[in-house]
Amino acid sequence: MLFMLIVKASTNSEGGNRPNPELNAAMSKYNEELVEAGVRVMAKGLHPSSNGKRISFPEPGGEPVVTEGPFPEPNNLVAGFILIDVESKEEAVKWAMRMPDPQGYGEGQIELRQVFEF
Repeated sequence: MLFMLIVKASTNSEGGNRPNPELNAAMSKYNEELVEAGVRVMAKGLHPSSNGKRISFPEPGGEPVVTEGPFPEPNNLVAGFILIDVESKEEAVKWAMRMPDPQGYGEGQIELRQVFEF
């Protein structure tokens, strides 16, 4: 079963603030554990929304609209993700609970979502 651990953005990640060396080490260790367990499929961080664009589709059949970042409300944005392949939702939750605070500032939040497999 595929699950995505979605790391929510914060004011710090949106500000382009990099994690401190301790958090970098903790996240590296966590990623190594995922790899050693054979469950990590992919893990990536994202640039702040100030480097992004949002494409919306306001009307059926209408032209898409492009909006330049940054976007408001960092808590509704994504800072990164880890894709894992595990046996159950319970196992996915256990891996999510082991992740260090991804923001390192007490602002960390992870959303766990199962991925459709077609």
